[in-house]
Amino acid sequence: MSKPDPAMNALGVLALELAGGEIPRQAVLSAEQAGELAERVGRDLAKLVPQVAELDLVFAAAHFDPAEVLRPGWPIHRRLEELQMRAPGRNQGPRLLAFGTDAEGDVPLPFQADATLVGGGLRVVPFLLTGSDVATTNAVADALEETLLANGMAHADTALMAQNTFGARIEHARYFTVNDLAAMMSMQYDNQGLAALWPLIETAIMAPGEDEWLNAAPEPLLRYTHGEARMALFDPAGWCAHYSHSKNDCDRLKGIYEQFLMRQRQMAAVLEAHGVPVLFVHCEAGQDARELLSR
Repeated sequence: MSKPDPAMNALGVLALELAGGEIPRQAVLSAEQAGELAERVGRDLAKLVPQVAELDLVFAAAHFDPAEVLRPGWPIHRRLEELQMRAPGRNQGPRLLAFGTDAEGDVPLPFQADATLVGGGLRVVPFLLTGSDVATTNAVADALEETLLANGMAHADTALMAQNTFGARIEHARYFTVNDLAAMMSMQYDNQGLAALWPLIETAIMAPGEDEWLNAAPEPLLRYTHGEARMALFDPAGWCAHYSHSKNDCDRLKGIYEQFLMRQRQMAAVLEAHGVPVLFVHCEAGQDARELLSR
C-alpha cells in the first residue's frame, strides 16, 4: 500500500459559523446522517467545480476547532486519506466515503475533537477529494483555490441539515480549502493582537522543515525549528537585560514583566492548539538568549 500524501489531494472543510455562544449538541453524526450530509457537500462542490464529480469525496462528519485542522502534517486529513486507501471499491469509479459514529454509537478516536478547544464561534468539518489521476486531482485542487473563498457558500439545505444534525444554530456555512482557512485564521489572529506569532504557525504547518524566529521586542523571543517552538524563559533580571531596561527600573517594571509572562503563556497555548510543542529555555542575565535558542 502506498503511503498517504496530503500534498497530492484537495484538502478542505465545511466551515460552520455558529450563532453567539452556541455549542453543538452532537460531536459526530451517525453513519446514516454522515452519508446524507456528505452527498449534499459533494453536490455543492460539484456545482462549483464540475470535475469534483470525478474524484472520491472522503468526509468526516465531525466538527473541530480550526486549530485542530491547521497542524503540522495535516493529521485529520491524513487520517481521511488513510481511510480512503483502505476502503473497498478502488478503481471502480468515484466513491463517496462518509465517516460518522462507530457501530456502538461512539466517536471514533481519530475524530474526537479536543475538548479544551470547544466553545469557539467557528467549527470546521473536514473533507478530502482525491483520485487515481493526478492531473484531475491537481486541476480540482487549483479550481477550488480559485473558487471557494469568493463563492463557496453552502447550499441552504446543506446548512440546514448541518444545523439540525449537529444541533446548533448556524449563521453561515461555507466551504474553504485549508489554505483559505489558514488565511482566515491569520486575519483572526491579527485582530486578536497575535499577528507576530502567525509566521511561526504558518512555517510549522506549511514548511515544517524550515526555521522561523519571532524576535521583535517587546514580544517573547521564539524560534521554531525541528518541529518545536523554543521560547526564551527569562527571570526578571534576564528580561530587563534582554529588553534593554535599566537595572534600576526592574522593580518599577515588575507589572510589565508579569504582563510579559502572561503573553508567553498565551502564545504557548496558541502554538500547542496548533499541535506545535513548546520548549521553554531558561535564560539568565548575561546569557545570549538567541544563542541559547539556536543550540
